[in-house]
Amino acid sequence: MLSDCMDHMHNEPELGNLQGNTRVGWKLNDSFIVPRSGSRYALTGGNLRISHLNKEEDVGVYQCLATNSFGTIVSREASLHIAYLENFKTQSRSPVRVREGQGVVLLCGPPPHSGELTFTWIFNEYPFFVMQDTRRFVSQKTGNLYIAMVEPSDVGNYTCVVTNTVTKSSIQGPPTPLVLRVDGVMGEYEPKIEIQLPDVIPVAKSSTVKLECFALGNPVPTISWRRVDGVAVGRKVDVNKASGVLEIPYFQQEDAGLYECVAENSKGRNSVKGKLSFYAPPHLIEEPQDAQKPIDDTLVWECKASAKPKSSYRWLKNGEPLDTMEVMNNGVLTISSLKLADIGMYQCVAENKHGRVFTNTELQVIAVAPDFSQNMLKPQTLARQGGDVLIECRPKMSPHGMISWRKGKEALRESHRYVLDNGSLRIANVTKMDVGLYTCVARNQFGVASSAGSLLVKETTIITSPAGHLDVTVGESIVLPCQVSHDPTLDLKFTWFFNEQLIHFGNHGGYFEKRSAGDIMIRNIQLRHAGKYTCAVQTKVDSVSIATDVVVRGAPDPPVDFQVTEMTDSTASLSWGSGPDNHSPVLTHNIQARTTFSLGWQGVITVPELLGGKQLTATVIDLSPWVEYEFRVLATNAIGTGEPSKPSKKARTKDMPPKVTPSRVNGGGGGRSELVITWEPVPEELQSGPGFGYVVAFRPQGAQGWMQAAVTSPDTSRYIFKNESIAPFSPFHVKVGVYNNKGEGPFGPVATIYSAEEEPSRAPGRVRARSVSASEVEATWKALPWSNNRRRILGYELRYWGERERQETASVIRTMGNRTSVVIRGLEGSRTYFISLRAYNSAGVGPHCATVNVTTKKPPPSQAPVKIIWNTSNSKVILKWDQVRALENESEVTGYKVMYTQDRHSRPNVVETNTTSLELALPVNEDYVIQIKPFSEGGEGSSSRQITIPRIAGGTFCLTRLERWASNRKIASSNPHADKLKDLPM
Repeated sequence: MLSDCMDHMHNEPELGNLQGNTRVGWKLNDSFIVPRSGSRYALTGGNLRISHLNKEEDVGVYQCLATNSFGTIVSREASLHIAYLENFKTQSRSPVRVREGQGVVLLCGPPPHSGELTFTWIFNEYPFFVMQDTRRFVSQKTGNLYIAMVEPSDVGNYTCVVTNTVTKSSIQGPPTPLVLRVDGVMGEYEPKIEIQLPDVIPVAKSSTVKLECFALGNPVPTISWRRVDGVAVGRKVDVNKASGVLEIPYFQQEDAGLYECVAENSKGRNSVKGKLSFYAPPHLIEEPQDAQKPIDDTLVWECKASAKPKSSYRWLKNGEPLDTMEVMNNGVLTISSLKLADIGMYQCVAENKHGRVFTNTELQVIAVAPDFSQNMLKPQTLARQGGDVLIECRPKMSPHGMISWRKGKEALRESHRYVLDNGSLRIANVTKMDVGLYTCVARNQFGVASSAGSLLVKETTIITSPAGHLDVTVGESIVLPCQVSHDPTLDLKFTWFFNEQLIHFGNHGGYFEKRSAGDIMIRNIQLRHAGKYTCAVQTKVDSVSIATDVVVRGAPDPPVDFQVTEMTDSTASLSWGSGPDNHSPVLTHNIQARTTFSLGWQGVITVPELLGGKQLTATVIDLSPWVEYEFRVLATNAIGTGEPSKPSKKARTKDMPPKVTPSRVNGGGGGRSELVITWEPVPEELQSGPGFGYVVAFRPQGAQGWMQAAVTSPDTSRYIFKNESIAPFSPFHVKVGVYNNKGEGPFGPVATIYSAEEEPSRAPGRVRARSVSASEVEATWKALPWSNNRRRILGYELRYWGERERQETASVIRTMGNRTSVVIRGLEGSRTYFISLRAYNSAGVGPHCATVNVTTKKPPPSQAPVKIIWNTSNSKVILKWDQVRALENESEVTGYKVMYTQDRHSRPNVVETNTTSLELALPVNEDYVIQIKPFSEGGEGSSSRQITIPRIAGGTFCLTRLERWASNRKIASSNPHADKLKDLPM
């Protein structure tokens, strides 16, 4: 076995104090272990190795001791137990004979062992194990098998299997036969509890405790648990009703108490009780720290531990109990008048019957002569004239001894100006006379030492800028001054604070800016910049400060507590409270409102009309009934208008009969015997209440009484009255009124609307069609009379289709009004088309005329003009080109269009000619782009490529492909515009 001494010390960081050549030893049961050559014990770097463990000799309590030049400490104790499991001593067991219905306990009788055991039982042969339920239970405390009520199926051999949880070894005991007696069946009887609970069961803090309870009985008893003190069993508690085990994990103080196991069946009830007591081994909550003390001083160390029951305390010095000369009281160690003999390692031991803990602490007692080597006086100490100064003197010495001072060679005596402060010299009301060399002298019984330093006196720093009060407006820029007079040999450090918070220049959005000397500028000042500004000036000898209060005036903050106090059908009463006016009194208030129908917030009319700065109530008038409103208020002062208040809660005006009637009352059209009436629906915000609808009134022109119909949907925009007695296209007087749940509103003005007319009864006459070009045909006809007392003609519908197309797929063109012709475009050349025409109105379409046909002209020439030759002379351009020859299926060329423009994007000028040449008079000093295209009766043909004519005089250019190379060569040597040839077409 390998055991580490350092692992058994309580506090490893404190073990680090054991420096130098550390010696380690071990004790077993308070006796030192002395490893010898050939023995079973060996020490390796503090570890104790035990070979060939022996359960008789090696079991016990071990403790490690570590010793070096500072002293000795001992580790916490460690117990060694050697786990083993011997064989069962007997090889066979007598049969157990029971009646059916009787309870039985089969004893396991585990063999000698060390280490925790677990138990299972084999029924007849492996691997058939006894399954635990409400009738059968295997105790992990005793190993016994309990059968509450025997059944015939229980007959057989039972073998106890014992397993050591440490060694993992298992041993089977001798089988126990269970035999059923034949002398009768056991009658019912009350529960008999076989597994009893101890009176008191101590349970360690944070451990898991399991309580077993099982009873024999007929019928099989049920097991339940409860706390006798009435406290409910916690959620973490696991109650296994099938096996009768109560398990409490992570045991705490509140889990302690008296628990009762109850077994009951139909014949009776029995119970047992056991008390769970909480205990906790000591746990350190306060430990003493290493100490360095001067000789003759007093040492007080306190050691505290939490435990249940409470800890007792004792102290060790170098591993041995302290003698009675020291004072120990409830964990507190006091040593008065320390001596060098008190140096050593000390340990506090806190213990109760459940454990103990150790602390490790070193005590050093110092006895030295005065020494300034580590803490000399400052070579120079600076002081402010008129102020106080402290010249520190902190020599190392033990015991403390006596300290004196001298200035130059003169000894100083304590007075109202010279005061010794724990050895240091404090001089009050310093003057220039105090400048000089000061020496501190320290002495004790071991020697004397001194250290010296100079005192320099400097002028006082004074801020010359006066403290002040600034009153500014939002958006302004201000300078806060901080000018000082000071000792010229000292450097100044300026620091600014805003409301006691350090100003970091460069942050704060760039509002704060350092100026010359100590001044600062605040640019574009805002309301949040109001407050106290402090300039602090610091030198090596003193520090002074000055404060300036800045008041920032701005537009008012939003009004508060804004609310609607009362609503009528057209008014709202409002109230609010004043927000901060930002140092400028509020002059006026302004109310705004919005609804779901408005575009944002709108101004409203109020009573009173003008709301003064002290006015905190108002009534809004001229509101629409039955509309949900939100309101807000804005305050204005001399600086400006502030942010609006929070919107009020939505509030609805009361409803009332409607006042607004529909607009654009119109109609007409529809089917035979119908009167169609249309109107513009009234918007929701003008309906004045729920249940809004329309009343449609109408009568034939000249009649006296009105017919009425109600339309209940507020979004409806038409009403159709159908009656066979209505003559076509007869005039009616119509008016539309409104109503809601509150009552009826007014009717709108009377409009004249015509009933549905009849569709046209005749077809247009004299329908003709002629081909205009290869892609266009013009159709003409004679118009029908525009109107009579039964019908009107609104226009004509023309249908056309190709010779290889069906009439159902015809294209449709509709004209409006009394037109008598139309041009059909986008047709194919040399193709026959059929045309049909009919009139239409609001009732429908009339009969078709007889179908006519027309054939489009041949297509225009597809070839573009080529071999274009041009020359210029002054402002004239002469163009020539080859005649375009039409193909057999194309129409003959009847002329040419010459188009010219100064650039490629502007609208061109067009000149027509029926020859193959043209002379153009063009302004000089301009470039021109020219195109030529042929035309025929079939339309315009293909255009030539664009020709760019540069701004030059003279020269003849042929643009044929064969001549282009030669022309370029001739021109390139003499013409300065030869580079323009790249624009000529090929």
